[in-house]
Amino acid sequence: MNLSILQKHIPLLHNVTEMTRITKGFSFDSKYFVYENSETPHYVLRTAPLEQMKKKESEFEVVTNVFNRGVKTSKPIQFGVIESLDICYMLLSYMEGEDAFDILPSLSDDEQYQVGLEAGRELRIMHDIPSPHSEDWHDIRFSKHTRQFESYRKCGVKLPEEEAIISFINLNAKYMRNRPNRFQHDDFHTSNLLIHNRSYAGAIDFNRYDWGDPYHDFLKIAYFSREISIPFCRGQIQGYFNGTVPGEFWRLYALYTAMIIFPTITWTLQVVPEQLQSMLGRIHVVLDDHHNFEKCIPNWFIS
Repeated sequence: MNLSILQKHIPLLHNVTEMTRITKGFSFDSKYFVYENSETPHYVLRTAPLEQMKKKESEFEVVTNVFNRGVKTSKPIQFGVIESLDICYMLLSYMEGEDAFDILPSLSDDEQYQVGLEAGRELRIMHDIPSPHSEDWHDIRFSKHTRQFESYRKCGVKLPEEEAIISFINLNAKYMRNRPNRFQHDDFHTSNLLIHNRSYAGAIDFNRYDWGDPYHDFLKIAYFSREISIPFCRGQIQGYFNGTVPGEFWRLYALYTAMIIFPTITWTLQVVPEQLQSMLGRIHVVLDDHHNFEKCIPNWFIS
């Protein structure tokens, strides 16, 4: 992306001296750190094809709503389009901090737990945002599961535990009925959380946001955060529920963790096939944690 061309279209970038691309993560957006005569970025610029304008404008509005509720995240500065470049863009303030994925292992268990507590409290605030839609969560999620399972059956990979997983899902899918329809970050895990001065600094990357049961936001614990820091995961759950975890949570946590197994395999095959073995390793950790879904509360939370 040519900086001088961008500056002609975005007046807020007039004082920018440097722009570097952000390559980390799986987002399809183009992302850049934007500098103004400093070693610390001033803005984060995200661009997407113009055809995604409505979707991206909605994302910008969601981030604005989240920020205005006092959640620790980048301040949304501006959304716009540049038709001559066939792009839309959003400009966000830069948040100081490093990925929790990288930093958590260097902290003490207590510090990791405290970061998790704060992350859980912040997630709870996000989940106060009601959905603008009135669709039935059970019907949407179970229909999606049915489609995803069919794709998995055709993908050429077969899990030995497939029957146990499907049996657990079919037995417990009814518990998705009458669940609240709320905002979901939908990618809430250590690679999208920042730590600064050994404390929780905020959440980033809302581009996968969705609407539905807020408990669905916890499944990334099972696949990503759990392998980085169990104290963080315990803290996130305890912070969210202010120390008293309701029994219904664990049944739904296990259900959503089971339902994501099959699409995780097909997604890996399509996007990062070289990571299939490592993803299958993660899945088998999840299966061990739940004794092939004979139990809802994972071993790491109890032990």
